[in-house]
Amino acid sequence: MSQNVMKQIKIGKVVVNISVGQSGQPLANAMKILTDITGQNPSQRLAKMTIRPWGVRKGEPIACAVTLRGDNADAFLQKAFIAVRHKINPRSFDKEGNFAFGIREHIDIPGVRYDPATGIIGMDVMATVERSGYRVKRKKRGQSKVGSSHRVTPDESREFVSEKYGVTMGLE
Repeated sequence: MSQNVMKQIKIGKVVVNISVGQSGQPLANAMKILTDITGQNPSQRLAKMTIRPWGVRKGEPIACAVTLRGDNADAFLQKAFIAVRHKINPRSFDKEGNFAFGIREHIDIPGVRYDPATGIIGMDVMATVERSGYRVKRKKRGQSKVGSSHRVTPDESREFVSEKYGVTMGLE
């Protein structure tokens, strides 16, 4: 780790997504599971287009997601890495250092018990890795670019995740 505070890498946010592909009871079950796991209320995601063979209409809620930041994001990542046995694919990292992985069954997460009423659902976990100062590209007034020397590379992100969470890189 670097001594410079501005060069230290941190988790910006973690987005947990469950896509069930239909509205109604399956989506309600997914929202309940996401609330139980994260402790936050999920927001519904709407279908962008109509797909007749699948029975999906544009504007119909078909998924739910939660955005976690700070200590909540860190605590959830600790549990999520246990669910995937502290192993993720090295190709899960994009060119900006962000990473994503899937959890096949939500009951693999520690502290979650099986409920026959809700069933078993998988989820996607996406994490944004950044350094302090990344706010300059998101703010409304005085917006600026983040320099190439300040951006997080995939190798730096892999090293950060393996050091902080004890994750090994390998094919799943």
